[in-house]
Amino acid sequence: MQDVSSFTLELQIENIGRKRWSVFPKMYYGCFAIGANDVANSFGTSVGAKVLTLRQACILGTIFEILGAILIGYRVSDTIRKGIIDVTLYKNGSEDVLMAGNVAALTGSCVWLVVATVLSLPVSTTHSIVGATVGFSLVVHGTKGVNWIKMASIFGSWFISPLLSGIVSALTFLLVNHLVLKKPKPLEPGLKLLPIFYAFTAAINLFSVFYKGSHLLHFDKIPLYGVIILTFGSALLVALLVKFVVTPWYRKRIIAEVAKAKDKESLSSISVENEFGKSRDVLVQSSAHIAHNSVKEYDVDQCGSKYPLKEDKETDVLYTEVEETGTPIASTPLKSCTDGIEDKTPEKEILTTSFSTPTANDNSDLPLLEKYDDSKVFTKNNDDSKNSSSSSASSSTEDEETKRMIARENVKDQPESVALFSFLQILTAVFGSFAHGGNDVSNSIGPLVAIWLIGTEGSALQKAQTPIWILFYGGFGIAIGLWIYGRRVIKTMGTDLAKITPSSGFCIEIGSALTVLIASNIGIPISSTHCKVGSVVAVGRVRSRENVDWKLFRNIALAWIVTVPVAGGISALTMFIFSLVM
Repeated sequence: MQDVSSFTLELQIENIGRKRWSVFPKMYYGCFAIGANDVANSFGTSVGAKVLTLRQACILGTIFEILGAILIGYRVSDTIRKGIIDVTLYKNGSEDVLMAGNVAALTGSCVWLVVATVLSLPVSTTHSIVGATVGFSLVVHGTKGVNWIKMASIFGSWFISPLLSGIVSALTFLLVNHLVLKKPKPLEPGLKLLPIFYAFTAAINLFSVFYKGSHLLHFDKIPLYGVIILTFGSALLVALLVKFVVTPWYRKRIIAEVAKAKDKESLSSISVENEFGKSRDVLVQSSAHIAHNSVKEYDVDQCGSKYPLKEDKETDVLYTEVEETGTPIASTPLKSCTDGIEDKTPEKEILTTSFSTPTANDNSDLPLLEKYDDSKVFTKNNDDSKNSSSSSASSSTEDEETKRMIARENVKDQPESVALFSFLQILTAVFGSFAHGGNDVSNSIGPLVAIWLIGTEGSALQKAQTPIWILFYGGFGIAIGLWIYGRRVIKTMGTDLAKITPSSGFCIEIGSALTVLIASNIGIPISSTHCKVGSVVAVGRVRSRENVDWKLFRNIALAWIVTVPVAGGISALTMFIFSLVM
C-alpha cells in the first residue's frame, strides 16, 4: 500500500514538473507587459530632461534591470510568492491548484498592465501582482487563504512610498537649489559638491548590494560591520576619485561647452535681429482713435490661417493711444499655434500675430498697435451666444494650458547647471534602474518562481532559494517589453506630468531610488511607480504649481486605485475558469 501511495506521489510530481515548462511562454508575456509599463519609471525622467535618447535608455535599462534582479531581487520575490497567501493550504495533493493560481495571477496582472500601457498610464506592477494573487486565493479558499496582516502593511507602504519619496526628492532639490542653482555662477559650487553627490549615490546602492546580498555571490555571508566598511570605504574612494580626477576634467569640459553654447545663442540672436529688427525700431507716433474692422469674407486665427466667416459676423476692435516704441502685435490674446499637436514642449512653441506687422512706411489702413496688454484691449464678437457655457469651459481649459506652458517655459537650468547635472542624472537613473530590477522584476516573477519550485520540489512550501536564472529570465523579458512598447509611458513620466531638467531629474532619481532600495532590503514590496510619480510631482510643484499637469496626475491616481481590484478580478475569473476544467 505504501508503494502504491509513493508511486502516486511520484506521478503527481512528474505531472507538475511537465506543467511548469508549459507555462513559461505565458509567463514571458507577463514580463513583457511589465517592461512596457514599469521600466519607464527608471529612465522616463532622463529622456524627458534630454540627457539620454530613447535608445540609450533602453540599452542601460536592459543591463541594469537584469543586474538588479540578480543581485538584490530574490528577497522581494520570496515575499510575493509566500508572504501574501498561506501556501500551507495547498499541500497534500493541492499543488496543482497553487500552480494554476499563479498562472491566473500572472494573467490578471499582465492583462491590466497592457491596458494601462495602451492608455499611457504608469501603474504599479506590485499592485497588479499582489491584487492578482489575492484574487485567485479568494476563489480557492475565500478570505482564509489571504495573509491580511501582510496585506495591511503592503497597503500602508503604497500610500507612504509616494509621500516619503516626494518629501526626500523635494528636500534634496531645495538643498541643491540653495547651494547651486540660485548662485549667479553655479559651476564652482556645483563642482565642490560633486564628490558628495557621487559618494552618497554610490553608498546607497553599495549598501543595498552587500547587506543580505546575493546568495550566488556569497554576499549574504558578509557581517554587518563588513558591509559598513565596504560601503563607506568604497564611497570614500569614489569621492576622492571624483574630487581629484573627475572634477578638474569636468571643469574644463563644462567651461568649453558653455562657451560654445553661448556662441550659438549669440549667432541665433543676431539672426533674429536681422530678420525682425525693423519692426523693433518702429517709432509709434499715432493719436488715439477707434478703428472699426468689419471682416466680411475671412477671419484670421492666432496662427495666421484664414477661414470663412459665419454670416453676420463682425469684430470690433478698440485701439488705444500708443506712446512707446515696441513691437506691434495683434490686439487679441495670443494662443499657441501648437494646440492639438502632440509635442507641446514650450521651447518649440511659436507665437505669431493675426495680422502682418505694420511698419512706419506702411500705407495700410490698419493702425499700429501697442504691445499687448489685456487690461487695455477689448474684443467684441457680435456672434450669437448659444454656446456661451461650452465656450467658457473651453476658455478655462485653454487658460490652464497657457499657464502651464508659461510656467514650464520658466522652468530651466543655467547652461552650467545643465552640464553639471546631466551625467549625474544618468548615474542616478542607472542606479534607479538597478533598484527597479531588485524590486519590481522580482515582484513580477514571484508567481513564476512559485511555479518552478513547486514543480521541482513537489511541495507548496517552496523552501529553496529563488533560482538566479529565473531572475535573469524575468529581467530579459522586461527589457524586451521596454524596447518594443515602453515609449508611451516614458513620455508620460518624462514630459507630460511635469517639465524635468537635469537638476530636478537628479533629485527625483535620488529620492525615489533611496526609498525603493531601503524597502527592497527590508523586504517590503513597495511600488517604485508610486515613488517615482510622487517625486516628479513633488519636485515639479516646488519649482512651480502650474508646472504639474494635475489632471494627468488625477488620472494616474485613479488608475492606481483600480489596479488591485481590476487585476484581482481578472485573476479570480481566470481561476474560476480553471476550476471548472481541473
